[in-house]
Amino acid sequence: MKAILLKKFGGVEELYLGETPTPKISADEVLVKIEATALNRADLLQRRGLYPPPPGESEILGLEMAGTVAETGSQVRDWKPGDRVFALLAGGGYAEYAKVHHGMLMPIPANLDFAEAACIAEAFLTAWQAVVWLAKLKKGESILIHAGASGVGTAATQIAKSRGANVTVTASAGKHGFCKKMGADRCIDYRSQDFGEVLANHADVLIDFIGGPYFTKNMKALKTDGRMVILGFLGGTKADRTDIAPILRKRLKIMGSTLRSRTLEYKTALTKDFQKHCLPLFENGKIRPVADAVFDWKDVQKAHLYMEANKNKGKIAMTV
Repeated sequence: MKAILLKKFGGVEELYLGETPTPKISADEVLVKIEATALNRADLLQRRGLYPPPPGESEILGLEMAGTVAETGSQVRDWKPGDRVFALLAGGGYAEYAKVHHGMLMPIPANLDFAEAACIAEAFLTAWQAVVWLAKLKKGESILIHAGASGVGTAATQIAKSRGANVTVTASAGKHGFCKKMGADRCIDYRSQDFGEVLANHADVLIDFIGGPYFTKNMKALKTDGRMVILGFLGGTKADRTDIAPILRKRLKIMGSTLRSRTLEYKTALTKDFQKHCLPLFENGKIRPVADAVFDWKDVQKAHLYMEANKNKGKIAMTV
């Protein structure tokens, strides 16, 4: 099969379209003919050699895909060839085919195309885990979401609004209108405003991707008994000279999580919960994936540069 491969770790010039063996499925797996995939920040890190796949998983980039079932294992009863499906992957999305455990697949809503469906799994499952499973956001609570115009940010905003929360996001000023369209009640320009001061003791829940530079301000923005979920360290891992007294004084809960390293059992349970409670909201149009740009996978280098330049509002998809 064809796939986007790496000559070596490094810049976008190392990405190329080449040939590699088609995956062989086991009894409980499904082979999917991929029609579209989507980019994630993790892809940029893996390309540079900074985020290796879990042991035993595909070395090919790509953490999500949408396509049609091509073949099913002998024990698979819930899918058949031709079914339109999408899924979270531990790797292998930048390819013509991927093998997936049958419990990780979800049906593509009839009102979505492949590129749109490819933009759901990683962003929305990450957001569902953070907002619902970990932070346990309740109706009427206030949530602060950093990187509000990102894929996970837009997903978390829509999920939080669907659960009756008041949503504040941080984003550059030029993206505030977009964030409002996604459902944000309030937008903070992280470049010109100190959200720790502006939002002091405001948030019941805080979703962070930045890490060290935001840690002190995050604690300041949280209410007593606030919950913070850290999903990334885009700004670095060091929080120098930080007063951690608010953790005790406010009884804060601070959690971190990644999906890629979770067990199959955890990820299938998360997938089923999301499919039951959130996927119907896509079917009736109350929640939608945001494909800001769609590239042909032959232009994968341009797609990576687009993400690296932070031009995207929502997700970046690639058709295969």
